[in-house]
Amino acid sequence: MIRTIILLLPIYITLFWSIALAGNEKEHSTPRRFLGKFMIFPLLIFISHLLYFAPYPKIYPYFDVVLQYASLMVFPFYYIYFRLLTVDEKCSVKAHARFLAIPTLIASLYGAGILLTPKIEYRTWLFDENAYPHSDYIRFLNTMRMIIRITYLIQVVVSVLANYLLIRKYRVKAEQYYSNLQDGKYNNALMLNRSIVFMGIAAFIFTLLGRQYLFSQNALIYAGWTVFSATLFIIGYMGIKQKAINPTFDLEVDNQLPADEVKQLSGTQRKILYKMLLEFEEKKIYLNSQLNILDVVQAVGTNRTYISTIINQQYNLNFCAFVNSYRMEELERIIHENRDVSNEILAECCGFGSVNSLKRAVFAKTGMSVSVWKKHLRSDPARL
Repeated sequence: MIRTIILLLPIYITLFWSIALAGNEKEHSTPRRFLGKFMIFPLLIFISHLLYFAPYPKIYPYFDVVLQYASLMVFPFYYIYFRLLTVDEKCSVKAHARFLAIPTLIASLYGAGILLTPKIEYRTWLFDENAYPHSDYIRFLNTMRMIIRITYLIQVVVSVLANYLLIRKYRVKAEQYYSNLQDGKYNNALMLNRSIVFMGIAAFIFTLLGRQYLFSQNALIYAGWTVFSATLFIIGYMGIKQKAINPTFDLEVDNQLPADEVKQLSGTQRKILYKMLLEFEEKKIYLNSQLNILDVVQAVGTNRTYISTIINQQYNLNFCAFVNSYRMEELERIIHENRDVSNEILAECCGFGSVNSLKRAVFAKTGMSVSVWKKHLRSDPARL
């Protein structure tokens, strides 16, 4: 009974997160929704393990290829998730298919080998890898299983290192998905990567031990599945905390069009610009800490490309910098009216969402800390 409960635990967790992390594009971030899709693969893995260890020998043979394919897809999918947190705007076949090609090829070859193997040999081999040692079909399956294990190990190492490099270079951008949290330590992305490291190490150790050895080792199953469950819960919890991107000042301003070569806006573009300025200057939508470009698109009644193009052509800024220019003006106004306002209240009143977002915006624009910048404002009568 306890064994069954432990085997079911990661299934419940991954099923819960795959549903909870889903949502529409406006309300939830792209990485968060993608993480919900990622959870489908651990879900398939642990359903397969349940069928093997419970055991259900008549059903499991139909899931073995699913288990192998899902195992090969976990780390590439997690790497794509990190790319969405840092450098990629959305998931697409063109951008990410190359990360999934090798796992798909290996799993396809493994599946073809299963189809060609006589049923009695295949079913016996699944629960006894030493069975039919002289069968060419079984030899092929053993070879493919070894390739899968080696590929899995390479994926663990490569994806973890690649994720670390992304965090190291783009950590601030990744942390913007948690910009409503006043932690100031940029640990969220690191925790996500460390979680998958623990899961990868545990999974590889259990792979080396072999399922036949684990079959009768309840203590190891209890320990391992508890680690898997805790790790998956942490990953899902970190994902559910993400929100739609909160624009903060971006150091990498879009400079596709130099300021001295700004083109004249068309009649349609001028109308869109007028509506957009109405939203910012009169309705002050920038005070919404969760504002994203899709909110502006909906308010103005146009599309994302138009908004980005108009802001770039007219102001030589990207969307994030444009939003923060209004927030910075609001920040100066409030400081002028009340010099004793705390940073927490300033962040909330100006739409930054957190003190850390405010600090990053001030430093990116002025090169100063908030405290130094405040002193600079107070010592400059022309600005106050």
